Amino acid sequence: MRMAVKAVLLALLLCLSGCESVPVPEVTWYRLPDPVLPPARAVRFEVPVDVAIFSADGIYADQALIYALDRDGHALRTYHYRQWSDPPSRMLQRRLIRVLRQIDAAPQVSDRLPASANVLRVSGVIQRFERVEAAGTWQVDVSLQMRVEHAGVLLAEETYSSRVPAADADIPASIAAYGRAMDQIYAAFVARLAGLSAQVRS
Repeated sequence: MRMAVKAVLLALLLCLSGCESVPVPEVTWYRLPDPVLPPARAVRFEVPVDVAIFSADGIYADQALIYALDRDGHALRTYHYRQWSDPPSRMLQRRLIRVLRQIDAAPQVSDRLPASANVLRVSGVIQRFERVEAAGTWQVDVSLQMRVEHAGVLLAEETYSSRVPAADADIPASIAAYGRAMDQIYAAFVARLAGLSAQVRS
């Protein structure tokens, strides 16, 4: 009986020694490339601009990169080991602040202005922010709902969307495509702001 037990234990040890552990991939964090700016002085307000943290529901509130299982984004999954360096809600807010500051859109552009101040308030909602495979190629889909208010009055609320193909199937190519998509969206939004400047008085 003891010999049989020893034989079984030996067989188990041999099986375990033959199994190789699968290495766990390292987590990689990604940043968007620097923005391509709209023309300087494309828009100018005489009041400060306050940009709120973007709203994001569900998986869009997480840092994991998202990919769609169908072209229309009805089924989504997240990557386990590929993350944004910041949550997209914060990342896109900071990018817009940077763009508005660098084109000198207002005497002050911030995210911490008092609620009672006479400012132009900008907010956004992330509706789509994912990679999509279509016909063997990858692209990124970005859709943001942007809202502009002044003195309690809604000046504009519109959705801006961009679909940009990636150069190849690798993640860095998609990150570059995200940057181009955001450049397109923010250029369109800045142009819309320019049309609102006459309605805002200091």
